[in-house]
Amino acid sequence: MAAKIDLTLDCADAQSLAVFWKTALGYIDEPPPAPFTTREEWHASFDLPEDDSVDDGAWLCDPDGNGPRLAVLKVPEPKTAKNRLHIDVRVPGHGSPDERWARIEAESARLVRAGGTVLEVFDGHHVMMADPEGNEFCVAAAAA
Repeated sequence: MAAKIDLTLDCADAQSLAVFWKTALGYIDEPPPAPFTTREEWHASFDLPEDDSVDDGAWLCDPDGNGPRLAVLKVPEPKTAKNRLHIDVRVPGHGSPDERWARIEAESARLVRAGGTVLEVFDGHHVMMADPEGNEFCVAAAAA
């Protein structure tokens, strides 16, 4: 049986970066694990330093349960280099190459309006972008 994965993004501001990724992926805030009714209650169950806040993290999930969970966690150090692992946001891959490229361009524009930045365009193939904290990701078409 294959293992399931979660992805974790380190960041400076977990709550604002979570808003971007919920917009980018269509994800929602993940409910707290049972038996907890709130993330605050769950967070309080750990023996954490007093200055550790529940707002220093955000836990997101695919509402349909298909994609990996995404944790967005505040860390003290800034991002200093290119990500060794990045997320690919995939648009539907059916249709002609021009139709696929139009969907990639439209999705890239939507993510710029949400706070992302275009880093490089690979015409007809994919767009390399960065989230509001500089984490690289690509927008491309899914396999047809």
